[in-house]
Amino acid sequence: MERDDLPEVIRHYLTAHNAGDASASAALMTPDARVTDDGKTYDGLPAIERWLNRAASEYTYTTTCLGAAQDGPDRWTVTQRLDGNFPGNTIDLRYDFTLDGGQISRLVIAP
Repeated sequence: MERDDLPEVIRHYLTAHNAGDASASAALMTPDARVTDDGKTYDGLPAIERWLNRAASEYTYTTTCLGAAQDGPDRWTVTQRLDGNFPGNTIDLRYDFTLDGGQISRLVIAP
C-alpha cells in the first residue's frame, strides 16, 4: 500500500509531524488519545502536544515512507525511515495507528 492510500487523517498527521507542527498534529487526535514512543506513554492532548514539541525541537531529520498496511478496520501501520542528527543517524520506525471517528486515538511508534 502506498502512503497516498492511507486514510486522510493519517496522511495529514504524517505531514504535520514531519514538518514539526505540533498543534496541527495534536488537532488530528481524540481528546483522550494515547501515544507511546521510545518506551514512554503520553495520555491526553496536553501531554501529547508537549511530546510533539520536544520531538520537533530535539533533532533534525528527514523521513522516507517505506510502506503502509491496513491491519484491521480501524488500524494502520506505516513504516518510515528517519535520517538525521540523532544517535545512529538512521532508523526505521513503525507507526501503529488506531482510528476512532476519523481521528487518531492511539499511536505506537517503535523500531
